[in-house]
Amino acid sequence: MKANRSNVNLFQSKVYVAIAALVSIFSIGVFGYKFLLNYSWVDAIYMTVITITTVGFNEVVALDSVGKIFTVFLILTSVTTYLFAVSILTEYIANGSILKRLNTKKMDKKIEKLKNHTIIVGFGRNGKQAAMKLEKSEREYLVIDSKQDIIETVEGNEILCIKGDGTDDEVLDRAGVQKAHSMILALPSDADNLFISISAKQKNPNLLVISRATNESSYKKMLIAGADNVIMPDKIGGDHMASLVVSPDLIEFVDRITVDGDCDTNLRELKIEGNLSYFENKSIMDLDIRRKTGCSVIGLKLPSGEYQVNPDPNSKLELGSNIIVLGNPDQIETLKKNF
Repeated sequence: MKANRSNVNLFQSKVYVAIAALVSIFSIGVFGYKFLLNYSWVDAIYMTVITITTVGFNEVVALDSVGKIFTVFLILTSVTTYLFAVSILTEYIANGSILKRLNTKKMDKKIEKLKNHTIIVGFGRNGKQAAMKLEKSEREYLVIDSKQDIIETVEGNEILCIKGDGTDDEVLDRAGVQKAHSMILALPSDADNLFISISAKQKNPNLLVISRATNESSYKKMLIAGADNVIMPDKIGGDHMASLVVSPDLIEFVDRITVDGDCDTNLRELKIEGNLSYFENKSIMDLDIRRKTGCSVIGLKLPSGEYQVNPDPNSKLELGSNIIVLGNPDQIETLKKNF
């Protein structure tokens, strides 16, 4: 990131020098013809323009020795300056800097418009899997990674991304952490994930932070730092493999019940929010979800965080509750349209 910025700053410095040199040459020409050769301002500007552009028009008046020497000096310096400016522009284009800057500005504008999006920090194996799931769920997200090769791959797939260190507050601000809905911390370093979790929660206390952890000792620290959920991929992977030995059919069935996956069975949550009058004093039975959508209610999460499996149909709905339903893709689509 720093190297990239230094290259951009170097190019900008050269461009500024070239522009300053051109302005200086023009100013020297105008003032030279005005005060050294006693030309009028109009004639001085005219002579300067035809001299530094080498168009070959006749002089306003015949030049004496001093005028000829000054004109020769002006021609040589202007030609040298032009060559320098052309070389800078050629180098700028050859390196693709103009196109890169245009693409960067275009991406920055898209990022500025994001709201309620998900920020994925680290685009390794876990980060890519998270992105694929968000893509299927049609959720907006952007990626933060410090590796140039990863950023180039992400940009090639037209995914919003920022090249930088997630522990840098400036990078988090560029990613719109204050407006984000959630953040997935998928860096291999527990310390980095811990630090980012603290910084992100300070900037946006309502942010849902899901962090990866490698060591058992990091689990509680992540939660204390503000992470809402902590995932240990190695532990989950090992438990899953052992479960396939103990209860293979059960685990295979559970694996097929994915959230917005490609299989024929999906889980979905229905949040009790928005138009509260619609849900007021109603029970799960009153919603009549099964008849209207074909989905089956298999769980209820209360505002207290308590889960009820196969809840009583007469359970009253409360603000902040979540209903967990099971259905095939068509039924889930109907659920989205009706609720």
